[in-house]
Amino acid sequence: MTPVPLNDLRRHNHPLAAALKQAGERVIDSGWYVLGNEVAAFERDFAGYCGAAACIGVGNGTDALELALRALGCGPGDQVLTVANAGMYAASAICCVGARPVFVDIDPLRLTMDPTSAAGHVTARTKAVVITHLYGRLADLAGLRAVLGDLPIIEDCAQAHGATSAAGIRAGAFGAIGCFSFFPTKNLGALGDGGAVITSDAGLAEELKRLRQYGWSEKYQATSRGGRNSRLDEMQAAFLRVKLPLLDGWNARRRAIVARYRAALPDGAMPKPGLDDVGHLAVARLADREAVRGRLAEAGIQTAIHYPVADYRQPALAHLGPVPPLAETERALAEILTLPCFPELTDTELDMVATILAAR
Repeated sequence: MTPVPLNDLRRHNHPLAAALKQAGERVIDSGWYVLGNEVAAFERDFAGYCGAAACIGVGNGTDALELALRALGCGPGDQVLTVANAGMYAASAICCVGARPVFVDIDPLRLTMDPTSAAGHVTARTKAVVITHLYGRLADLAGLRAVLGDLPIIEDCAQAHGATSAAGIRAGAFGAIGCFSFFPTKNLGALGDGGAVITSDAGLAEELKRLRQYGWSEKYQATSRGGRNSRLDEMQAAFLRVKLPLLDGWNARRRAIVARYRAALPDGAMPKPGLDDVGHLAVARLADREAVRGRLAEAGIQTAIHYPVADYRQPALAHLGPVPPLAETERALAEILTLPCFPELTDTELDMVATILAAR
């Protein structure tokens, strides 16, 4: 039996080996390895791709969230709305700036922030909202904007590179700041850690540039508090430049995989994948999850659960005190199952998974 992996980075990167090696050699030969021409070129290209005025490369996706919060002035005494089913990445960044995460319930189909629940959690202390486009699915941005008014929105786009709304707006370009991770498993992945923030606000762009490098407005002149060393390096930027032109094709294949699974499953197990879903993860809701997972495992098919624990149940957040459980979040965590989904998944492998799903 040949196992079907959840993901396969060797398959993904092997066809690009020559181009990636050439890009790496270009960086080595340049003699410039931090904040040079490769980063500048990628920032320009990725901003253009996303439809934003500026892109600022940073060390990773979590730093992107933290720096975005700092740029918006979030700190002690402030509250920031987020969801509790997305792996604690946003909550961790919120805590790192000294603010308090306030957890909002989710839409039962898309599993992203629910506008009605969000509206009920806004207080005078609410400083910003972190909206996670979980699994590659755009949240209901129009619905959320309607209930959030002028509250600044940070889009967590770590799983949604290229996702596009019906209005033609790409992930990250709707809110005040969009945050991206380029971890190797992402739709647009580096060969190590990397991240970026995008914005069309010139003032925020300048502040983010300062914050990623010690708060410097110029070398050795620190004018912004909370600055750090968080820079996308030249090597990773060069690799990302190789991959960016291929992103839309990869996303199309991911959507096709999700559509095949959806056709094999009962109604309501997965939302219909359109351009607003780039299939970072193929996640289904299954009342009999463990039974299905067992049958897939018997066939050598790898699965996972993204994510098994609500943020408010994590020991690291116990200092927040008791948090009332969120009904839809709790139900979803008991039912979600992640299926194999990566652009190089073969049709034979896809059919194998879909056949077992359809035979439930």
